[in-house]
Formats: sequence, structure tokens, C-alpha cells
Amino acid sequence: MQILNKKARLNYKILDTLEAGIELLGPEVKSIRAGQVSLDGAHIIIGIEKHGLEARLYGMRAAAYLPAGNSQNINPARTRKLLMRKDQIESLYAESKSRGATLIPLRIYDKRGWIKVEVALARGKKKWQKKEILKNRDIKREVDRV
Repeated sequence: MQILNKKARLNYKILDTLEAGIELLGPEVKSIRAGQVSLDGAHIIIGIEKHGLEARLYGMRAAAYLPAGNSQNINPARTRKLLMRKDQIESLYAESKSRGATLIPLRIYDKRGWIKVEVALARGKKKWQKKEILKNRDIKREVDRV
């Protein structure tokens, strides 16, 4: 089971990656394992909370797991806390501020029964860079056909 953020590599240049856990509720875990989740437009913000810096995932949509019923009304677009060590969060925060980069989720996957998120430190691409990538991809596809 693996859910990819398909547009991430087109829209961003990936500078560094890191694995993190994610705080989920029971029906959300089942929904993610069933593949009913979307990372389109998701991003990560590191902010100061009660106990220091915390990383939170915004914009991820996990559809309701229907066999669980309506006993728990969970907002599918709620923010979710990322589980990382304090030093990892502090280094990501410092790097994102110094490089002017964005934190985005690249993929969600299952690792020995735990749901993990691959977090990327990324810089946005310009419109002309995206067009160039798409053009090169079309040329390569055309050459492969012939």
C-alpha cells in the first residue's frame, strides 16, 4: 500500500527527504490502507505549540471508512500531527527558513504495520521549468514509440 503525491515532483524540486509518523484515528488508518486518501495540495507547517515546535500536515483528505459507520464523525480534511523527534523538527524548521523552502508530503506508506509519511524539503519550480519537463517527457515518449 502506497499513496503518492503525483504532482509534487512536477511542481517542486526536492532538496531533502525524511520519514515521519502520523497521528491518526482508527477509521482513518483503515481508510488509508484501503487507498482512500488524497495528498493533492497537502503541505506541512512547523509552528510553536505548548511544548515547543510541532509539525502538522494540512490538506490531506482521508475519506470516511464506510464499514466503521457514522459512530465517529471525523473531518476528512482535519490537520494531523506528524511524529518526529525534536531535533528533526528543529533542523527541518531551520533548513526551511534558511533555504526559503516548503515542506510537502511525497507519499504515505505502510512500514511494518505503521503508517508513515515521506516528508520533503522542496523549492517550487517556475512555470517555464515545468513546461520544459513536460516537453522533454513528450519527446521521450515519442522516441520510445518509434
